[in-house]
Amino acid sequence: MKLLAGNSNKALATAIGDYLDLPLTKAQVRRFADNEVFVVIEENVRGEDVFVIQSTSYPANDNLMELLICCDALQRASAKRITAVMPYFGYARQDRKTGGRTPISAKLVANLVTRAGANRVLTMDLHAGQIQGFFDIPTDNLISVPVMATDIRARYEGDSAGLMIVSPDVGGVVRARALAERIGADIAIVDKRRGAPGESEVMNVIGDVSGRACILFDDIVDSAGTLCNAAQALMDRGAVSVSAYVSHGVLSGAACERVAKSALKELVITDSIEGSEVARACKKVRQVSVAPLIGEAIRRIANEESVSKLFD
Repeated sequence: MKLLAGNSNKALATAIGDYLDLPLTKAQVRRFADNEVFVVIEENVRGEDVFVIQSTSYPANDNLMELLICCDALQRASAKRITAVMPYFGYARQDRKTGGRTPISAKLVANLVTRAGANRVLTMDLHAGQIQGFFDIPTDNLISVPVMATDIRARYEGDSAGLMIVSPDVGGVVRARALAERIGADIAIVDKRRGAPGESEVMNVIGDVSGRACILFDDIVDSAGTLCNAAQALMDRGAVSVSAYVSHGVLSGAACERVAKSALKELVITDSIEGSEVARACKKVRQVSVAPLIGEAIRRIANEESVSKLFD
């Protein structure tokens, strides 16, 4: 098999290659003067099982086009199978019509990836599980729960009884419960109201968090407004401390500044999205790697082994 990396997250792609003891395929993924994407694969891929590692994070449209053009180049070079490895699947929050005359962009992106030549998709912590059904090709949705659980056990060794896993909204209860069950903790829920995209107001906290070390668990942190508001609400209700574990650290705009000034003890994110300089400089933001998780999933797919066994 071969690993091909776009420009969205070279560090993660290299780490996955190191885990598999496999160098990245030599290729040029560059721009013309007018910013058009141009791809040249500099190795023979005929009959190969190729995995294209590319998150569609900021700049989302550029990175998406890189992925599509890489898939097209591989298809025209007679690759046997093309797997789009998308640690972060952009446009996932547009998974349904939220009002009149609005798109379902997640379905559109799924169609584009399929038509570009991908035979399979490997992603992680989709914003909504039903997005797997938007693809007409096999789709594996990895979960970061094992990685997060391992880190939490290391950080809170001997104090699991005092932990409380908190879902920042009702929609994330299943995700939070999966983590709580893995580490043997209780669960609470923040009831919030979202007036507009990027804005939220905490209405209530379901569960007694008094005297507990709370861990907010979510799939995406963008503006960080929801997390910071939820952290303050938990502290106001007697929590000893509040940390946050989030799969995808989008962290746009003033998110890092907001986190730095918030009641959060720390924000732990994965490297599904390459961290910006601002994020790396923020003392409250810490990153854990999902390279071994994705690398093992790639190995299992290449060997026609079960991927779901990773989470048993």
